[in-house]
Amino acid sequence: MNKVANALYAGRKILLILWIILIVGFGFYAAKLPSVLGGNGFEMKGMYKDTEQLLVNKFDVSEAQIIVLFEKKDGVSDSKFQQTIAQYMQKAKDKSDASKVDIPTASNKMIKGSTAYGIIHFNHDDGTMDKRVEKIRTLSADEKEVSVKLTGGPIIEKDMNTASQADLAKAEAIGIPVALVVLLLAFGGVVAAAIPLMIGIVTVVTTMGVVYFFHPYTELSIFILNVIPMIGLALSIDFALLFINRFKEEIQTKSVEQAIKITIQTAGRSVIFSGLCVFIGLAGMLFIQVDIFQNVALGGMAVVFIAVFSALTLLPSILAILGTRINRLRILKVSEQGGQSRWRSFATFVMKKPVTMTIVSLIILLVALIPVRDMHLEIPSSEALPTKYESRQAFDTYNDTFINKNTADVYFVLEAKQDMLNEKPLTNAFTFIKQLKEDSLVKQVDSISTALNVKSSDQLQAMLENPQISAQTKPAVDSFINEHYMLIKATLDTDQNSDQAKDFVRKWKEKRSPFTVHIGGYPKFEQEIFDEIYEKAPYGLALVLFSTYVILMIAFRSVLIPLKAIIMNILSLTATFGLLVWLFQNGHLGLTQSNIALVLPVFVFGLVFGLSMDYEVFLISRIHEVYHQTRDNNVATVEGLASTSKIITSAALIMIVITGAFAFTDVTPVKQMGVGIALAIFIDATIVRMLLVPSLMKLLGDANWWFFTKKSDKSSSNEQVKS
Repeated sequence: MNKVANALYAGRKILLILWIILIVGFGFYAAKLPSVLGGNGFEMKGMYKDTEQLLVNKFDVSEAQIIVLFEKKDGVSDSKFQQTIAQYMQKAKDKSDASKVDIPTASNKMIKGSTAYGIIHFNHDDGTMDKRVEKIRTLSADEKEVSVKLTGGPIIEKDMNTASQADLAKAEAIGIPVALVVLLLAFGGVVAAAIPLMIGIVTVVTTMGVVYFFHPYTELSIFILNVIPMIGLALSIDFALLFINRFKEEIQTKSVEQAIKITIQTAGRSVIFSGLCVFIGLAGMLFIQVDIFQNVALGGMAVVFIAVFSALTLLPSILAILGTRINRLRILKVSEQGGQSRWRSFATFVMKKPVTMTIVSLIILLVALIPVRDMHLEIPSSEALPTKYESRQAFDTYNDTFINKNTADVYFVLEAKQDMLNEKPLTNAFTFIKQLKEDSLVKQVDSISTALNVKSSDQLQAMLENPQISAQTKPAVDSFINEHYMLIKATLDTDQNSDQAKDFVRKWKEKRSPFTVHIGGYPKFEQEIFDEIYEKAPYGLALVLFSTYVILMIAFRSVLIPLKAIIMNILSLTATFGLLVWLFQNGHLGLTQSNIALVLPVFVFGLVFGLSMDYEVFLISRIHEVYHQTRDNNVATVEGLASTSKIITSAALIMIVITGAFAFTDVTPVKQMGVGIALAIFIDATIVRMLLVPSLMKLLGDANWWFFTKKSDKSSSNEQVKS
């Protein structure tokens, strides 16, 4: 690190100029990032996606649909209601260049009382959907006889993007001012307090500009707009806070050059190790081949890399230029000695009763994790959108009025090696239909058999051989058969989100058949997403745990400390998930009752496991320094806690404020993520850092540092004294 420190100090002015160029350049593209975001990120390569494409290509199913909800106003007759609907739908089709529209009538069950819905179909989503939506929305204001509301996938995605941007602005408006107050309390001066915020903003803007260039290669989820600022601000401010604190300590007795170099060698080294832990925690998500995990992993890894890079290049450049002026504009008198004395007393108190403190801490954590057993995970849907949005209101009304929530539709596309109307494939297809009907979970089967009311393949072939009957049945045949393909829809007697529905599609996927069987429908979508996460997450977990252990073992030259840190992290994270279940699933503390977003455990683990290692690295690094000098584990623990606790507590508080501000947002998964990260950091900064760390350090004694030989001890100690 000595050579790195020398090089960074020597090139400080050049680095500052390069950073100004980077900020201007990437800032331009950061502003464009929202325009390339879309969807909730739950996309993956698999049978569901392939089947959806087959339905589009072979059976004229539209690629995108907009649902138009009509509600009749008082005094409007039924005939006028239907006439107004028909006129609106035709104008919507013409204005948006839709492929077709489904107009509601009493006969097609798309009208119930004073409520009706129509569907606008689009065959090609060529990137102009937003413009088409806006054209349709201009029609809504012109209708006088009926209330018109738009919903459906494209509308909800657009509104989710809008809501995410609004949430980001709201979280920043809450988090940044409070973070500034915490920084002022930590440093006492405006200059020192403003620099971490500036570094955080630079990191976020630069990263968003970098991520913009990912969009030609991968679909970017709208949630990335919340994840990058959440991680970037919190991590960058933490790094800067700890870096500046060490610089302020060194500048009191050393020259600016010496202070910068020592800070890079000590705090800078810790930044690298902690950043690496966060980076690997996020990298674990790459095993899960679902777009949203890939997005968050790539965006998160990018922001971590830039946060570390800015902390090691931009921040030292600014501090080298400021020098002692870092203490300018002081508005609060901050007593370092008084704070250290209080923390020293607290650490000494805890270490006098290590067994009691350990038991108390474990009881608190174990009680908090009890609700985890009742955790119910679900994929975020339209319910993630705030109820104030018209598209959410309309979708709820559509679901409540027209959709049977106790059933689920599964689509089968049978692919034969020859034309489906040939004798053998047709016979096999009717056998497949019969087997489907016999399944205990199947409530109804819609197929060529039900469409033409035929019981066997022989009946159908006889019907098709009659020229007069064949002409009449052609539309029905074309709806279910296209060359080598046959479409069958099975309606299940269970909710589309149920475990039974997922088990059903798993079973039929594995079932032997003379056909290549393609399965689609929402249960198949959910089954693939859940299975991908459950199958791949353990690989990511193994990577994170093993890599973190190795990194910390190398950083601290200890076998037990990394193991202890990992166990404490897992325990505190599990307790966090228990509290999230209690808060959200049970609807406590005024929160709207909702199931836990499927992505939340993976996200919170990936993010917090690395983030909380920040404090472990900074704390143990200082304890490690003192231990090398004194060879006394108890003294090292007390002094390490005394010298770092105030700044680590401030850093944790800023992390809680930045991420916790998202608790006041409206998009449910984002709210849950913000609360989850804030809770996890709170538990880590209080129960773990204040109670468990000193207690276990005391109980394990010199065994904490079992790893390296006396020779390496002496060598390291000499190096420490020299530095």
